[in-house]
Amino acid sequence: MEMTKESLEQEIQALNAQLTGDMFKDMDIKDQIHNLTMKLNGVKPMDSSFECVGCGS
Repeated sequence: MEMTKESLEQEIQALNAQLTGDMFKDMDIKDQIHNLTMKLNGVKPMDSSFECVGCGS
């Protein structure tokens, strides 16, 4: 299912609202935000065979 730009932005905002400031607790949330941001910006998703040039993942 393809997410729209608006739904991706809403999901990112919802995840940002869950951040606690504790690096260890926020690690998974920040990873989800990063993946959604990459999809929003048209970068290949993490499960792709292509590497992310920006962050080296």
